[in-house]
Amino acid sequence: MNTRNSLRCWIAALACGAVTVAADAGAQAAKAGAGQSWPTRPIRLIVPFPPGGATDANARVIAKEVENGLGQPLVIDNRGGANAIIGSDLVAKAAPDGYTLMHISVAFAINPSTYKTLPFDTRRDFTPITNPIVGQGSLLAVNPLVPAKSVSEFIALARKETLKFSSPGVGNVLHLITEAFSNRAGIQMLHVPYKGAGPALVAVVGGEVQVIVVPPVIAIPHLKAGRLRPLGYSGAKRLPAIADVPTLGETLPGFQQDSGWHAWFAPAKTPAPIVARIYGAIQKSLQVLAVRDFLLAGGYQPTADPPAEFQKNFQNDLKRWGELVRLAKIAPI
Repeated sequence: MNTRNSLRCWIAALACGAVTVAADAGAQAAKAGAGQSWPTRPIRLIVPFPPGGATDANARVIAKEVENGLGQPLVIDNRGGANAIIGSDLVAKAAPDGYTLMHISVAFAINPSTYKTLPFDTRRDFTPITNPIVGQGSLLAVNPLVPAKSVSEFIALARKETLKFSSPGVGNVLHLITEAFSNRAGIQMLHVPYKGAGPALVAVVGGEVQVIVVPPVIAIPHLKAGRLRPLGYSGAKRLPAIADVPTLGETLPGFQQDSGWHAWFAPAKTPAPIVARIYGAIQKSLQVLAVRDFLLAGGYQPTADPPAEFQKNFQNDLKRWGELVRLAKIAPI
């Protein structure tokens, strides 16, 4: 090959490399632009439970501040049913453009162990964003007509007669906490599942069932009105908002059970810059004093792990809650 031909090959190779670099730069710019230009219209936030439950209440408080950070409204879309599966499926099948998000409880990590089949792949079809809050515990409460006024009296009563307890669904975290408590106390109760924590709570207040393990955030108004009697709290220590309510561990030494996280997810393949913007807006929302006060009073610890860290925790929780399902002897349906 002569010098002229060698020079031509060198120039061609250099040009090819420049095109590749330009293409890579263009792709990176496009990805960055996705986050900078988004959002340009309202965002749908699916809450896969009916209104009135803790997941719904917390989602609304956080979303109000998140929409300020993103500059577009977040429209709450309650899609209850099948222990959050119906709403989750909508998210799994939505376009990964940042305009469909989900705020869901840890039931999302439990469902793969309580259902034989799901219409989506929990690991593959979603992009974990963050866990804004982690529940420190739940409240064991009864209808005021139930004669028990303490955890020990309740256990004695449950050993004499079969009491009915409500929950947001089979395998829901509140169902698991109730079963764990029952196992530790040596009692058996009849489980009556509902479509969400709100309807389950109304069932106790109305006397359809006698017992519930419920998030404090939605129970406290009923406690103050005398429509519900608190007996014990499943957290490691008493909740300041209801400091006169003892922990379950004060009666059953060593018993403690948190109520898991509430988390935000997007459809799989949602661009990383969009995920980063959502995460940043959630972080800022949790710094608002009114938001923090509301969450802490309801027994929730503001958390918001970074997306990569939450992804790892989420994978671990699929195993952890699956083990609790097994211990509760809940057969997949």
